[in-house]
Amino acid sequence: MAVRDVRMRGFADRADVEDVDAYLRGAAAALAAEDVEMLACRGRVLACDVVAPVDVPDFARSAMDGYAVRGEDTFGASSYAPLELELIGEAYPARPFPGTLAAGQAVRIMTGAPVPAGANAVVMAEHCSENGGAVSVAEAVSPRKHVGARGEDIREGDAVLAAGRRLRPQDAGLLASLGLASVACVRRPRVQLLVTGNELLPVGSRPGGCRIVDSNSVVLRALVERDGGELLPFEILPDDPDRIRAEFEHSAADVLLVSGGSSVGAEDHAPRLVGELGTLCFHGVSMRPSSPSGIGRLGESFVFLLPGNPVSCLCAYEFFAGPTLRALGGRSRAWPHRRVRLPLGRKIASAVGRTDYVRVGIEAGRVLPIATAGASILSSTVRASGVVLVPRELEGMPEGAEVEVLLYDEEFPDEAPGTAGS
Repeated sequence: MAVRDVRMRGFADRADVEDVDAYLRGAAAALAAEDVEMLACRGRVLACDVVAPVDVPDFARSAMDGYAVRGEDTFGASSYAPLELELIGEAYPARPFPGTLAAGQAVRIMTGAPVPAGANAVVMAEHCSENGGAVSVAEAVSPRKHVGARGEDIREGDAVLAAGRRLRPQDAGLLASLGLASVACVRRPRVQLLVTGNELLPVGSRPGGCRIVDSNSVVLRALVERDGGELLPFEILPDDPDRIRAEFEHSAADVLLVSGGSSVGAEDHAPRLVGELGTLCFHGVSMRPSSPSGIGRLGESFVFLLPGNPVSCLCAYEFFAGPTLRALGGRSRAWPHRRVRLPLGRKIASAVGRTDYVRVGIEAGRVLPIATAGASILSSTVRASGVVLVPRELEGMPEGAEVEVLLYDEEFPDEAPGTAGS
C-alpha cells in the first residue's frame, strides 16, 4: 500500500487524542500467561484466579508459650487457689508431643507448636509454675483459648486472589504459604527502544559542538520499568533508513518505542518505514506538545513514534505508549500518578480542538503554570510538581478554577519553592 511521504510537506490533518486512545483501547489486550517463580512475582499481574489447595495452617497450633491442657481441667483455678496438673512432656515447632493428653495432664508448649492430641487450650506461661513433675495453674482457660485452629488463616478451596491483581509483597507471601513454587502471571511486554539521531551522544558523554547527549532513553527506560515492561538491548541509531528498516524487520518486541525521527523533516524516516512494513495508523495528533507523534503496527507489535524533543517524548509516552504497555501487561490503563485538586493561581491558555499537557508548579496551595515550557526544555519537568491536562473542548482555564494535577512525585509536595514562575 502506498504511504504518503509527509517529509518537508507537513501534516494534512491531525487526529484527536480521543480517537487515538479509543483505537489503542480496542487493540491492546493482556498478553498470554507464563509461570513466574514465587520469589520474582511481586509486581506481576495474576493471569488466573488462585484457589487454596490446602488449609493454612494445616494443624492446630499454640498461639502462646505456656502449657497445653484440657480447658475443663482448669475451671476454678485462680491465683488464690491454683490447680495442679501432671506435666508429661513438651512440644516445640516441628517437634510435636507424640502422645495424647488425659484428664489432669499438661504439656509444656512453645508458640507455633502443634497442640497435642487430647488438649484443647493453652495456659500462658506467666500464669503457671513448675514443681518437679507437676505444673501449678493459676488461671482458668476455656476450650480453644490461645489455640490457632486448623485453617484459621485460609481454608482449602477458598478463593484467595483474583485474576488481574497486581501482586504486592504480602500477596506473594500468602501464595508461598500455600506451598506454591510459582504462579501464572501475565507475560511482561518486551519493549525495544529505537533512539535515532546523528546528533546524539551516548549517556555519559560530554556534550559539545553540535552534538547533544541522549536523555530520552534514560527517561523512557525508567518509564518502561515503572509500567512493567521488559527492556531489550538497544543502541543509538543514525538517521539511516536502512538501519532503521533492519531494526523494524528483525525486532522481537511487543512494543517499539522510536525516539526521534517522527515528524516531517527530511531525515524523519520512521513514519514512512512503518507504513511500508506494516500499518501507520496515526501520524500527527492535535496536542501540545507531541503533535508529530505517530502510532503504527508491525504485525502484532505496536510502534510508537515519539518526538525527539524531550518533553514531547515524555508527553507522547504518557498519553499513548504507557497505557498500552500497562494494558499488555494486564495492568490498568489509567495514568499511575497521584492526583490532587487545587485552584489555579494563574490562567492557562489553550486552544479549542487541541489537548494540552501543561507543566505546573504548586505554591501556597495554588497551581501555577511553568513560565518557560518549550517542548525541548526538559528542565521544565524537573521544576514542575506535576501536569494539568487541558481537554480539547476548552479554550484554556481561568484563574481560580479548580484543576486536577497529576503529580510527578509519588508523595504530594507540601511546597515547591521556586518551581512555578522561574
